[in-house]
Amino acid sequence: MRVEIYTDGACRGNPGPGGFAALLRCKDVEKLVSGAELHTTNNRMELMAAIAGLEQLKAGSRVVLTTDSEYVRKGITEWVAAWRANGWRTAGKKAVKNKDLWLRLGEQAERHKIEWRWVKGHSGHVDNERVDREANAAIDAMQVANS
Repeated sequence: MRVEIYTDGACRGNPGPGGFAALLRCKDVEKLVSGAELHTTNNRMELMAAIAGLEQLKAGSRVVLTTDSEYVRKGITEWVAAWRANGWRTAGKKAVKNKDLWLRLGEQAERHKIEWRWVKGHSGHVDNERVDREANAAIDAMQVANS
């Protein structure tokens, strides 16, 4: 099965309230997942978007995951292997930020065959703009629920 996933995270302030969204598409069936946190960072929300999308898949799948986050794309395709080898330390010997989410994303990456694509954010890409709106709507809904 081939699945397309489009992801985005948003944060108002960094840190601040944040949201994420993932749009999954398989043939002509779509599913949208989103969520929000009161106090988070943009990078955590970008990671959560990818995790949430991949966690929706019950069986191993061929996935094309499109993100506007180079942090996510490069992190999972280039940096994470070195972080693991270095005991979750960066090249500068500092603890890797968001290790908990990198571990979750790594588990998902092992379950699926993923082609990681990057698209420039806010550039008119229809599906990226859609998940951006949904991530921000998740923040709005959380703030209304907590007021």
